[in-house]
Amino acid sequence: MSETLTVNLAERSYPIHFHADIAPVVRPEVDALVAAGRKVVIVTDRNLARSQRDAVYAMFGEQPTLVLEPGEETKSLTELGRVLDFLAEQRVDRGGALFAAGGGVIGDLAGFAAASYLRGIAFYQVPTTLLSMVDSSVGGKTGINLKAGKNLVGAFHQPRGVFIGTRLLATLPPREFAAGMAEVIKTGLLGDADLFARLEKNPLTVDSPELAAVIRRCCALKAGVVEADEHETAKEGGRALLNLGHTFGHAIEQVTGYGAYLHGEAVAIGLAAAARLSLKLGHVDASVVTRVETVLAAHALPVKMRAPLPLGPLMAAMARDKKVRAGALRFVVLKSIGNAATQGGVDPALAEESFREVGAI
Repeated sequence: MSETLTVNLAERSYPIHFHADIAPVVRPEVDALVAAGRKVVIVTDRNLARSQRDAVYAMFGEQPTLVLEPGEETKSLTELGRVLDFLAEQRVDRGGALFAAGGGVIGDLAGFAAASYLRGIAFYQVPTTLLSMVDSSVGGKTGINLKAGKNLVGAFHQPRGVFIGTRLLATLPPREFAAGMAEVIKTGLLGDADLFARLEKNPLTVDSPELAAVIRRCCALKAGVVEADEHETAKEGGRALLNLGHTFGHAIEQVTGYGAYLHGEAVAIGLAAAARLSLKLGHVDASVVTRVETVLAAHALPVKMRAPLPLGPLMAAMARDKKVRAGALRFVVLKSIGNAATQGGVDPALAEESFREVGAI
């Protein structure tokens, strides 16, 4: 696989590079920036620095690197401060560039730091997990978590380029690969029925020959959504559709302290809950719920909570969701496989019932 897809956003447009080995594409970009007198720094996590040491060196050489702890807990105000201090210590000026090499946590955190430092410097995404390749590295959403909720602080800050190398997935733990599949399945559900049907027929693994094509397909769909609604301002539909399953999933993450579930695992349970809510609203029949839960399970993803969680805190967390408008929550619901929509005015009792069916008490 060797090709490029462009995210078309006028002066903020940027390429997504797809290769098996991405180092021969990243290194010339780094070298060109350095040759132009621009300071280049790297933010990554300990897992990548340890498991892909040679690949990291091949991409970045001896450029200054900040290594953070892996995990959702790193998307915090404290760690944001560490990244900003690192940029200042390295004397990065407005011509500098930050490369975020890692999963969605590193991309979101480092991207927000790049958006904030000196009111904005250039940054590049080098996603190294399936989840970050198909979702979080594309679109310019950056941010951190608060105790009150997921991704409540952040900025839209588009990268200058995204570099996707599928060989980096070779050392990804199976649980992390499965978590990434939640976002792939979400993509099929919200806008690509053929992709969903393919996943039903042949569950995807890290060794699947079609993996690279599926990653590109997910990026192309997300790029189209972002191009049409970059800042999520559409009154209906638009970029909010990418949050299918996330309203429920983010609440699960927040209530469990961001440590019990990987993001993709919480999203998987959220997709099951969203399918059940769609059934209760009369948009789909029970067979759709069965299909959603079957394909999630086939990819080693949960469809119910591992241990019961109290309904009250879950609903309270949901009430702080970013999609709340004028105090009213909007949900992303399924109209059919491959067709999603935003919907307000949902009876909270239906959301509560959907939560109970996936493990809330």
